[in-house]
Amino acid sequence: MFVHELKLSNMKKGIGYPFDVFAIQEIAHKGSLVFDSPVTFLSGDNGTGKSTILEALAVAYGINPEGGSQNFTFHTVESHSNLHESVRLVRKGNLPKSKFFLRSETYYNVASELEYMAEEDGEVAYASYGGKSLHTRSHGEGLLTIIENRFGKEGFYLLDEPEAGLATSRQYTLLQEIHRLVQAGSQLIIATHSPILMAYPDATIYQFSEDGLEKLPLEETIAFKETKLFYDDPKRMLHYLLN
Repeated sequence: MFVHELKLSNMKKGIGYPFDVFAIQEIAHKGSLVFDSPVTFLSGDNGTGKSTILEALAVAYGINPEGGSQNFTFHTVESHSNLHESVRLVRKGNLPKSKFFLRSETYYNVASELEYMAEEDGEVAYASYGGKSLHTRSHGEGLLTIIENRFGKEGFYLLDEPEAGLATSRQYTLLQEIHRLVQAGSQLIIATHSPILMAYPDATIYQFSEDGLEKLPLEETIAFKETKLFYDDPKRMLHYLLN
C-alpha cells in the first residue's frame, strides 16, 4: 500500500466543521484508519464525512482538492476544509507512478481545466484522456474515460462517488477497471454508495453509521441491505414509502 494508515493529530473538540463531522470523530476515537487492501471503500449515509476524509487525504498527499493529478493546480471555490492540516499519512514502499483524485461533483471543473490546457498545449493535452475533450462526452462516459486512459499501473487513486452518472452496466465496467488497476499494482480508496462496486473481492469496507466506524463484509452494509430490501419486494417497499 502506498498509503498504509491515516492518523489525525492536533484534534480539538468543539471547534466546528470539519472536526465535529461524525467520521472525523470516529477516526479520532479509533486512533487511525488503516488501508491494508489494494481497494478500500468508505461507505455510509450522506453527511457522515466520507468525502471530507477523502478530500483531506488527497490534499495531504499533494493532490488538488478539486480533483485531478498533482499537476492540476486550478481552483474555482476554496471550499475544502482544513482537515488536511491535522492528517498524518503513514506511507510504505515506493512512491506511486501516478496519483489522481476523481470527484464526481467537480468533474466539470477538471474537464474545463483540460480545455484551458489544450488552448496552450494543443490536442496533446487530451492524449491521456481518450484523445478529445471530456466535454464532448456524457458525465458517466467522461468519468470512465479518465479511469480507462489516465489511470495506470502502480498508481494511487482516490475516487469520490464514481458511480454517479453510471448506468448499472457501466458500474460493471468500472469493476473491471478496478480489477485491472489492482492487478497492475495500484491502490484505490473509494467513497461510494454502490453495493455493486463494494462487491469487489477482498476489498476493505469501512462503514460510518450510528453504530460508529465498522469494518464490514458487503452483506452487512447499509447500502447492500437497503438495496436488497427494495429488490426483494419492490411493491411492498413502495407501499411502505408512499402510503
